[in-house]
Amino acid sequence: MEICTVGGFEEVGKNMTAVKIGEEVFIFDCGFFLPGIIELQEQEKIGYSLPGLRRVGGVPDDRILDQLGWREKVKAIFLSHAHLDHIGGLTFLANRYPHIEIFGTAFTMKVLESLIEDAGVKINNPLRVVNSDSRHKIKSSKEGIEIEFVHATHSTLDCAYLALHTKEGIFFYSLDLKFDNHPTLGNPPNYQRLKELGKEKVKALVIDSLYAYTEKKPGGEKIAEHLLEDAFSKVNQGDKALFITTFSSHIERLNNIVKIGQRTKREIVFLGRSLAKYVGCALKIGKCPFANKVKIAKYRGQVDSILKKVESGRGRYLIVCTGHQAEKNSILDRISRGDTYFKFREGDNLIFSSSVIPTEVNLEAREKLDAKLRKMGVKIQVDVHVHGHGSREDMRELIQMLKPEHVIPAHGSQVQEKPLIGLAEEFGYIEGKTSHLKKNGEIITI
Repeated sequence: MEICTVGGFEEVGKNMTAVKIGEEVFIFDCGFFLPGIIELQEQEKIGYSLPGLRRVGGVPDDRILDQLGWREKVKAIFLSHAHLDHIGGLTFLANRYPHIEIFGTAFTMKVLESLIEDAGVKINNPLRVVNSDSRHKIKSSKEGIEIEFVHATHSTLDCAYLALHTKEGIFFYSLDLKFDNHPTLGNPPNYQRLKELGKEKVKALVIDSLYAYTEKKPGGEKIAEHLLEDAFSKVNQGDKALFITTFSSHIERLNNIVKIGQRTKREIVFLGRSLAKYVGCALKIGKCPFANKVKIAKYRGQVDSILKKVESGRGRYLIVCTGHQAEKNSILDRISRGDTYFKFREGDNLIFSSSVIPTEVNLEAREKLDAKLRKMGVKIQVDVHVHGHGSREDMRELIQMLKPEHVIPAHGSQVQEKPLIGLAEEFGYIEGKTSHLKKNGEIITI
């Protein structure tokens, strides 16, 4: 078994891993590097090209597979979940793997289809929609290799851990990792199957190490629901505007916002292209329980019309909008620049049901936005949120269940991944022999 750490091993984003068994290669995820690219749908015109994305490091540098002679041997591509840092890059790289089957769960594939449509590209890859907790033979594999999707909990719908069953043992891909035992939408992780796989031969484990430095558990979505209830209880009532922003792909969070927001007796309106996109994808697969309880405005004209109504009837609406990272051209960015009919006034409310993605561009943009809004007198509540990545305890539990022969940290900078090497030492793993801190584009041969 040879593993190529294509991308996502030195940064948060552009996740991509390739595994070679005999003369067959399998790709896991293919994501964007989010700074500057996140929430692509908010731009009126995307205008991205593969050469341009390569120049800014916006996609994994899969040209390493050309150098290794692996690209022509790729037999299948597997997607873990619908976040842009895991599937966005495939929009522009799929044509480098013509006719290769792409596997993913229903929500993941709907989002991928929408990204492809937005980008105005055409791909000729068959898209194979699978269920969580299912196992599939790879038709083009002469090695008899199979892929298994094991149900996982994260901060979007239809997430899965990926187990590649090979004659060399199982390659297990756990990006992203979080154990939420009490989700408010969907089922808990499939612990039983994880334990069963641990009784087989798990050769290698690629594991989400973003929060490997902390024992503090992030908390499940039940906690986020209580945080939302508390935040709503503290808003200024009466004729004060009420806005809330969160990750557009976090359907479970949006469901809780709607559920709690209905108690305000305000009309709930979603504003923004990315919100419309992800809610639309959830609706198409029958996993949008709040669809008939909200209005959605996607296009500029629709958004402006709604904001004009909110300006004159501030106490009548609950607005869920884009802009939690202060992204350029998001709804909050436009409002803060005075580019809409609506203007925040003193005493208006804004809830950030999100955290700031810790990159320099996001931190700086949010700092400026928050300062500007507070100067206007807006009551801001921040970090009404639990994130979707597990702490050391979740990583410890996964290692205990799977008992892999080799552990490979991913999904972070080398500084963020290094503590996972220390954690692995608890179980007797030895750095460089059975635990591996790798940079992008390196090879691990087992």
